[in-house]
Amino acid sequence: MKHLNISNILFLDIETVPVVPEYENLSEDMQDNFARKTRYQREKENIPPEEFYRQKAGIWAEFGKIICISTGFITGDEHTEFRIKSFSGDDEHSLLLEFKNLLDRYYSGPDKYLCAHNGKEFDFPYIARRMLIHGIDIPEALQLFGKKPWEVRHLDTMELWKFGDHKHYTSLSLLSSVLRIPSPKDDIDGSQVAKVYYEENNLERIVHYCEKDTVAVARIFLRMMNRDIFPDERIIRV
Repeated sequence: MKHLNISNILFLDIETVPVVPEYENLSEDMQDNFARKTRYQREKENIPPEEFYRQKAGIWAEFGKIICISTGFITGDEHTEFRIKSFSGDDEHSLLLEFKNLLDRYYSGPDKYLCAHNGKEFDFPYIARRMLIHGIDIPEALQLFGKKPWEVRHLDTMELWKFGDHKHYTSLSLLSSVLRIPSPKDDIDGSQVAKVYYEENNLERIVHYCEKDTVAVARIFLRMMNRDIFPDERIIRV
């Protein structure tokens, strides 16, 4: 990774919620699909579909939606500045279009990279799936079709931490603690996002949480490259 130009990496994190507040708000067809898809997990835990929907629906692109994408890049003479921008709102289609425009304009070249924690398993495919659902063309930076593995410019801090140990999972919070990076989980965590969104109507709180995760991903990546992390006073929101 030493050869990478750090300024060419877009760090990101997404926050997702169930596409509608309650299981009963889904069409009958989608209720049936959700019940079938989750049957094994629900039966193991003896949880009815209505409750399981509230708890878990947001993690699947078929039953969830994105309410925030926070992005950031490292800049400055000594790579000591972090500029962060978030796309958020109730209108997922508009949010995704804004994010697509950013990727198309600045992150479509072969020397550009996207980086997230567990991004290859969650963030990147989730965004692409929701774009397809909305009829939005997938930007080059998220396209996998026809690409060889080494042509995919996706970085994943969780994958990097595995060092080939495919059964190993490490949360962003744990990795931050291990690498002596300020925890991004000092307010809410992912399990509370749907409640904050649907019950508290506090999107601003979710955006702040998402931005802290993005900052943590960038700092973890810098630590992995044995570089100093940027201080809080050098985080610039644009």
